[in-house]
Amino acid sequence: MGKVRFFDYVRANLKWLLALAFCGMVMAVILILNHVPNGEILYGLLLCAVLCICVVAADYCACRRRCRKLAEFRAAVEVSLDGLTECSHPVEQQYQELLRTLSDAKQELERQAGQREREQTEYYTMWVHQIKTPIAALKLLLEEEKDAGELRQEELSELFRIEQYAEMALGYTRLKSESTDFVFRRLKLDDVIREAVRKYAKQFIRKKISLHYEPTGQMVLTDEKWLGFVLGQLLSNALKYTPRGSITISMEDHSLRIFDTGIGIREEDLPRVCEMGYTGYNGRAEKRSTGIGLYLCSSILKKLGHGFSITSEEGKGTCVSITFEDL
Repeated sequence: MGKVRFFDYVRANLKWLLALAFCGMVMAVILILNHVPNGEILYGLLLCAVLCICVVAADYCACRRRCRKLAEFRAAVEVSLDGLTECSHPVEQQYQELLRTLSDAKQELERQAGQREREQTEYYTMWVHQIKTPIAALKLLLEEEKDAGELRQEELSELFRIEQYAEMALGYTRLKSESTDFVFRRLKLDDVIREAVRKYAKQFIRKKISLHYEPTGQMVLTDEKWLGFVLGQLLSNALKYTPRGSITISMEDHSLRIFDTGIGIREEDLPRVCEMGYTGYNGRAEKRSTGIGLYLCSSILKKLGHGFSITSEEGKGTCVSITFEDL
């Protein structure tokens, strides 16, 4: 949009061009009334026309340069007015002052927004670490009870869910912050998988869901903590929507696949399951879905540079795949 059409330039300066033409006509009429030879009149008008064309052409080129410079400013991600060309026209000077005022206000708003975001991240981080203490204490008290009946197991399960929601809130806050704590290194994929499975082992036992896990034997370049968080979310989803049957973890080609024999996902919901806050038919029926788990998984894997896809058939199960391009 940095180009200026000559027609637009003429339209913007039409009043001055018409004024010049009117002045030429007035001078021509005066010369004719004074019986000046027609040849001299035409010569003078032609000379004036050539000079006007040169002036208009020069001004048009200068206008194009200014507009191109402004287009470059607009296209820049971080707008800076340091390279803005100086001008002598009073109106343009006022516009430049207005631009500088707006730029300063924008930078101040960005600074305040960044400060609020950092404070919010720090608050939620502190809150999650603080809430983990009473959760851990409650878990110990419940586990120490001699009567570990079905009710006690339900209480432990709900407490585990509270802990997962707290970690999800922390993960969302950190993911949205200006900087993340990614630490990339090559590691054994099986170690991350086993840690996630160990975390959900009691949920497998309580729901009587069998696990089929085939060790991958792969080394991947990733962040251990964030990949573990994603695997935990995917296992949590698989357990939530698998009332009976099994969950299979295997490696095919360059993709880690987690397949469950649960209720599956409706075909019309599949394209949107990774959208923020979208719960779909199953989430609305479950009434406990937050619509944030798969969104976090998709966003984290994108930042880690891993592929992510979901296939499902309603009533037969769901398969999620994490693709590692570096294998």
